Amino acid sequence: MTKKIDNKLISGAFFDLDKTIIAKSSMLAFSKTFRKNGLLSRRALVQAAYAQVVFQLVGANENKMERLRGIALELTKGWNHDHVKDLVNETIHDVVVPIIYEDAIELIDKHKSEGHLVFIVSSAPIEVVEPIAFHLGVTDFIATTARLDENGNYSGELDFYSYGSYKPQAVLRLAKEYDLDLEHSFAYSDSITDVPLLECVGNPIAVNPDKELYRVAKERGWEIKYFSRTVSLWDRLPVRFFQNGWVRIISGTIFTLGISVLLMPKSKKKKK
Repeated sequence: MTKKIDNKLISGAFFDLDKTIIAKSSMLAFSKTFRKNGLLSRRALVQAAYAQVVFQLVGANENKMERLRGIALELTKGWNHDHVKDLVNETIHDVVVPIIYEDAIELIDKHKSEGHLVFIVSSAPIEVVEPIAFHLGVTDFIATTARLDENGNYSGELDFYSYGSYKPQAVLRLAKEYDLDLEHSFAYSDSITDVPLLECVGNPIAVNPDKELYRVAKERGWEIKYFSRTVSLWDRLPVRFFQNGWVRIISGTIFTLGISVLLMPKSKKKKK
């Protein structure tokens, strides 16, 4: 547990993921990977993409989110958890890294420099949120967790749905665990469904808000931000990523080989 600083509670910064930290739906971003590896049929891929496009164009509400949840659970039922996790970890740098909002990274870095603890609170599955949280170097995260059967496959049900009113409940647990002062904390989201999350902190910020959230933010005088620039996360990987033993070994080997090639004497041409 994080200790209080000078007997004062610490401020937190809570970030939604999709369209707040990254520029599109995380699940839609990985759909081609799942299709390529035989997890999604072509019809299922089109169905998932259509649902996400409608969601992004029309906006979110409880009924639409429940429908999307039902589609996702049906599509993923029977998938092996470890296989999905491996696919995400293997392809995250090609799929998600290029679509990180630079503005979000700068905000995360700013909060860290001010001594705030940073959290991701997302309805996306934990298999997607966890590696992104690691690469961004955030303090902790909350994500949707699927229920597994005895074979380690997705059962079509959820253990925890990080959505709507469940998000502030999770934030309250984090506040208790990390001694957070929610009145002086911040929350960032793009969706009307995250109003409960935004309401539980003293500094709510709407980011790229949908039509309904924009209306609520204007009515309540909440700050509104627009993110557009994306950046490669490779340029922003936390130092602790490079402190991993295998990464040091591989990097050192590549560096040594590169130096060896540069210093290698040029072979003399044979005289005829």
